Formats: sequence, structure tokens, C-alpha cells
Amino acid sequence: MLELSEVFKASRVLKGVARRTPIMFASRINPEAKVHLKCENLQNTGSFKLRGAYYKISQLSEEEKSRGVIACSAGNHAQGVALGASRNGIKSIICLPAGAPISKVEATKGYGAEVCLVPGVYDDAYAKAVELKEEKGYTFVHPFDDEKVIAGQGTIGLEIIEDYPEVEAVIVPIGGGGLIAGVAFAIKSLRPDVKVYGVQSEGAPSMYNSIKEGKRVHLDSVKTIADGIAVKEPGENTFNLISQYVDEIVTVSEDEIAAAILTLMEQKKLVSEGAGAVSVAAAMFNKVPIKGKNVVCVVSGGNIDVTAHNRAVRRGLVKSGRDCSLIIDLPDKPGQLSGVLNIIAERGGNVVSVVHERNAEDTDVNACMLHVEIETRNHEHIAEIKKALKEAGFKIVK
Repeated sequence: MLELSEVFKASRVLKGVARRTPIMFASRINPEAKVHLKCENLQNTGSFKLRGAYYKISQLSEEEKSRGVIACSAGNHAQGVALGASRNGIKSIICLPAGAPISKVEATKGYGAEVCLVPGVYDDAYAKAVELKEEKGYTFVHPFDDEKVIAGQGTIGLEIIEDYPEVEAVIVPIGGGGLIAGVAFAIKSLRPDVKVYGVQSEGAPSMYNSIKEGKRVHLDSVKTIADGIAVKEPGENTFNLISQYVDEIVTVSEDEIAAAILTLMEQKKLVSEGAGAVSVAAAMFNKVPIKGKNVVCVVSGGNIDVTAHNRAVRRGLVKSGRDCSLIIDLPDKPGQLSGVLNIIAERGGNVVSVVHERNAEDTDVNACMLHVEIETRNHEHIAEIKKALKEAGFKIVK
């Protein structure tokens, strides 16, 4: 059984290795609550995973260290194990899903690990790692379902209590559950009055479903921009700890995750990966009861591929009403295009692209389809532009 003394021991071991990340006030995340961010995206290796991986490796016997370590990961645990192994002078092999962001793959290699890319998702990489462990005799470092790994992640809970004693609620991302298991155990052991909420993506709700059904559930597939928490089945240790110490688990949509990534970048100048932003999404869209409370959202990592970040930002702009695409059915006669564009300009919309399509299959022979993309201020601004277009006699198809 995990004991609080183990978490305090991990905290001592990690001094000088893991950064004590800041807790940053973010007043505009949710105006009805005092939201703060625990910025593990600013951690060494760009993620909280260093804490658990390093502590686990540091506690191995000399015989275990001599055999080398192997791990599987969507990317962040890989980097934590690679750096932890390098710091301890140990060989490391990391199995990653073939679809892991290039930035994470290259970073893992850069920390000194040998990388084995495996077709599929995290669970497929896990199966390959277990196979190699048995074949070669490596010591396996589990990304979440290990008490020492959980103890390492629990040091985040200690820091939250010490650095922000006024905290009343903590919101934590969930993949396999190692982070929230450690954080919830540490916080509830010291401050049982503090609420701990977990967040998963709607596209990978393995722990959400498991807690709901009272047993571990295996998902057939997962699909989410939050690749760091795309886990088909939670761990046994993590499931048990979460069942005991976590107050509630909720899910957020892909659009909500994207909006949170955009908000963190714009408001706090922080780069977050999808997995790191789900806690902020839960606070932004009132998925948990935090009105009037002092809240900490754990932003668990910032290792997002530049291309994926670009897609997420674009999606976030749409979700927040900052980008709008309209399809307008126009009579094919002079002055129609300028009429539409003038109305948009008069109301402060900025047109970024126009496609004027004649002879579309679903239009009248004397009509055309106009596709307009507009930069807008918010959803109210979009509604104002649409209303003006309709009042001028233009037919908005979508």
C-alpha cells in the first residue's frame, strides 16, 4: 500500500532533478472562481512524468539497474525515463506508438534513450515493451500503474498544499491515472477537505467509464488530440486509489480542449499539449462545481507538436467564436459579392478567404455558392453579422 512517507521521500530525492513548478493565477479562465495553474508544462522534459520516472529508477537495486530499463509511452513518460536513466548511468529502451509527435520522439532520443516505434496506440507500445522485457531481461518502468511512480507524481500534490494553502479544489488530467492517483492521495492525506476532480477526453474515457461501472473497463479504441491521455485501460493500482480519493471524474470535448490550448497561449503565454489542457477546459466550461472556490488546474505537459498546436489553435478559434465560416446562396448577378463583403466589413468582421463557386450540384442554375471565412470577436459578433446578412436578403446555407 502507498504511504505518505513514500511521497515525502520522493520529494527529497527529486530535489535538484525536478523543478518546483510555479502556481500561476489565471483570472480570466473562469471569472466565477479563483483559478490557478500548476505549470508542469514548465517542468524539465516539459512534463510531470519526470517526477515518477526518476523516482522509480532511483529506487532500483544495482542488479536491476545493470540490466537496463524499458518503458512504453505516448511521449512524456519516455522523456522522463530517458533522462532518469541517463542521470543514473543506465541504458534505456523506450517503446512509443508510431503516431507519437515527432517532437516527442526526437526529444526522447536526445535524452539518451534507444527508441522503438510500435504501430498503434499506447496499449500496443505497452505490449511490445512487455515482450522485450521478457526477452531481454530489462527492468520495466510502468508509466502509471506503479506505486513508486505514483509516489513521484504525488509530489505535485505536496507542492500545491505547501505553495497555495488556500486551495479548495484541484483539477487533474487523467490518462492511465498515475498523476491524479498520486496527487489525490497526497492532498487527501493532508487536506481531506480539498476536492479533487479528474478530467478525461470524450474520445478516451477509460477511467471515467471504469469508475462509473465500478470495475476497470477496456476501450476498443481511443481518438483524441490529447494524445498523452489516450489510454484504453486504466491501471489496477490507479483505479483503486482514484476510487478512494477522487471526488468526481468528468469529460471534455475536442473543441473544449482546443479552446483551452488557445486560452493558455493567449492569456498566460503558456504552451500546453492537449492532455495538459483538459483540466483548464473543465474549469473554463464549468464541468465541475468550482464557483467561488480557490482552484488549481494541473497543466500536466507542454510537449505538443507544432503542427498539432496549429490545428488546435484553429479549432479553438472556431469554438470561441473568433473564426467563422459562412456558406451563402447568392443569385448570380452583379453586385452580390460586394454586398456581402460590405455588410461584413461594416460590422467589423475581417474576411480572410472567399471562394465563389458556380455550377454547384445543389444550387439553382442561376445561383452560386459563396464560402466566406471571417475573423470575428466572439459568438455575439457572428450572430450580429448573420442577422445583418439575412435582413439584407442573403440566404445563409450554413
